[in-house]
Order: sequence, then structure tokens, then C-alpha cells
Amino acid sequence: MMDLRSLVGLPAVLLLLGVSAVFAQTAAPKIVCETKNGTSCEECLKIVTCLWCQKTKMCITYPVKTILPPHALCPLNDARWGRCWVNFQSLIIAMAVVGGVIIIAFLVCLFCCCKCEHIGSTRFDAKMERRTNKMKGKQEERKAEMKMRHEEIRTKYGLSGSNPYSKFS
Repeated sequence: MMDLRSLVGLPAVLLLLGVSAVFAQTAAPKIVCETKNGTSCEECLKIVTCLWCQKTKMCITYPVKTILPPHALCPLNDARWGRCWVNFQSLIIAMAVVGGVIIIAFLVCLFCCCKCEHIGSTRFDAKMERRTNKMKGKQEERKAEMKMRHEEIRTKYGLSGSNPYSKFS
């Protein structure tokens, strides 16, 4: 069974192991992209952090502070990253087109959903109105039938004329 003093030391040990792992990773020798100059594009792009410039045939460390490599470093049309057959200019155009299609598709779906919902409620409202009109029509028919029946009864018993007691009601 562990006591409280051994539990207090556990986080310190874990922290020490984590710090040593970080220092071990930073102390490991890094492969610099510039050592791949004079090789092929495929050889340069085996390292994820490297950028190949087709125009100058140079392997450069990707400038992560800027999203796109500056024109002075390598023109977008000649810059390759990830795959040798894809340049940044084509990649930007393709991503813009795909993004635009996704946005347009989303807006169309949103419009259709709102429009269809409105159409559905209009259909429902029309159906309820027809049902209400039908019920009102049946009710009016029943009232007319009851009125006719009452008139028949009044005529049968001779009450159809003026009632002498109607002035008291």
C-alpha cells in the first residue's frame, strides 16, 4: 500500500522524465535541408520541412514564419513541397476552387433546407385550412338540416305562425 509521501514524489518523477525526453529530442542531430542541395526533388522532399525550388535546383528549409514562401526565396510557380509534381501556384488555385465549391454547396443546401421547410409549412397550412373549411361546410349543412327539421315540426303542429308568447321571451 502506498503512503502519501510516495504519492507526492510521483508528479516530480513524471516531470523529470518529461523534461529529459524533451532535451533528448532537441539534442538529437537534425537533418538540414541545405545538405540536400545538388540532389533531386524527390531526395529533398523526403524531409518534411524542406522546400524544393525547381528554378534554382536548391533544397531550402521551409520558411514557417510566412505561410507561403517569399518570391525572393523561390517563385510560387517553381516551389515544390510535399510532392514534386505539385507547385504552390496550382495548389493555391485548386484549394481556392475546392473551398469555393464547398461554400457554394453549403449555401445551396442551406437555402434548399430553408425553402423546403417553408414549402412544407405552407403545404401543412393549406391542408389544415382545407380541413377547417370542410368541417365548417359540414357544420353549416347540419345547421341547415336541423333548421329544416324544426320548421317541419312547427308546421306539423301548427306553430309556424306568429307565436303569441314570443313577446315574453
